[in-house]
Amino acid sequence: TSDDQCAQLAGRIRGRGDAVTGDLIVTTLSGLADLLIPSLVRFQADHPHLAVRFLTDERLFRLEYGEAHVALRAGSAPQEPDNVVQPFARQAVALFGARSYIERRGKPDSVEALQSHDFVGYDDPDSRAPYAIWMKKNVPFDRVVFRAEDGRVQQEAVRAGAGLGFMAEQEGRADPDLVQILPAQEDWSSPLWLVTHVDLHRTPKVQAFLKHLKDYATERDKA
Repeated sequence: TSDDQCAQLAGRIRGRGDAVTGDLIVTTLSGLADLLIPSLVRFQADHPHLAVRFLTDERLFRLEYGEAHVALRAGSAPQEPDNVVQPFARQAVALFGARSYIERRGKPDSVEALQSHDFVGYDDPDSRAPYAIWMKKNVPFDRVVFRAEDGRVQQEAVRAGAGLGFMAEQEGRADPDLVQILPAQEDWSSPLWLVTHVDLHRTPKVQAFLKHLKDYATERDKA
């Protein structure tokens, strides 16, 4: 409709400009927040006239409507027309448990030993999240005793000792209250994609942030 076309145009016009000022709207799933927040904080500090708006939701924000400047998405490559899609660093995911849980239940020393442990996972037994697919093959669903669809909620439940669960390896290792149970496996993580709308992709603000984020990811991988 003409109203939709006007909304699209107005949203994209708001994203244009020659300076790295105004709002920078970035969106991703809440489970990927730890990957973006330190980078966003540093970028905003480098550009003090910029305000960061970080939107986390399960729904896909409409870049063609100007709802976001940059999206970080996981899974298969996004296919929406008029979007620029670039591969991004793959985030290593590993299995962790809280020290309080390990003290209470012990630490499993093999995949077979996981059968007798409690897990934190998705409420949907057919979730397509990579580690959920692995869990379906290796962990009885009745052992998933704490279930939530929000990845951040799952991680907080693991920290609280509800059961073993999955999170970014670097984030889990940085928490002294967590114990890594198994090393990262590639089939527990999803490929990540940076997505921008073609009309905003070349703007100075978006280009500056994309470069900053890629440089930050490279530094993080070397650390």
